[in-house]
Amino acid sequence: MKRVRCPKCDTFIVFDETKYNEGQSLVFVCPGCKKEFKIRMGKSKMTNIHEERQIDENAYSQDYGSIIVVENKFAFKQIIPLDLGDNEFGRYLKGTNINKPIETSDPSIDTFHCVIRVEQNARGQLKYILRDAPSDTGTFYMNQILKDSDRINLEDGAIITIGATTLILRAANS
Repeated sequence: MKRVRCPKCDTFIVFDETKYNEGQSLVFVCPGCKKEFKIRMGKSKMTNIHEERQIDENAYSQDYGSIIVVENKFAFKQIIPLDLGDNEFGRYLKGTNINKPIETSDPSIDTFHCVIRVEQNARGQLKYILRDAPSDTGTFYMNQILKDSDRINLEDGAIITIGATTLILRAANS
């Protein structure tokens, strides 16, 4: 299955690309805003980059680690690299002002949902600290909902749930 994004409202449309030939033009009508738009079937340069990131879950292990977005009915698998400081996670929406958007159609994820802060201690070891943004549906760490005042220290493999989407922390190598 392949998905395209409406150029007007960013709604995803999923279709079976195996039914079409390379070079063929397709016309879609967005179910969200009713805009009609065309695409041409072919191999995208961005597809290659996205596929490389999906294959190597440890791609950012030398940097500051990464978050793996587990594939579900709302989103494809994604690997999002972490940076030092606040990493603000939420649903991608045109005009969203966060630094780690998740490409998903999950309506239960806020556009600014949670924050993972990456810090170095005095010995140079990385610390990962999770907090809720606060969000409407809450942020869960290992199936326990966080209060607005909670700050949770995360370890490699920590499972975070926002909306109906699961995130897994891959800490950087020591």
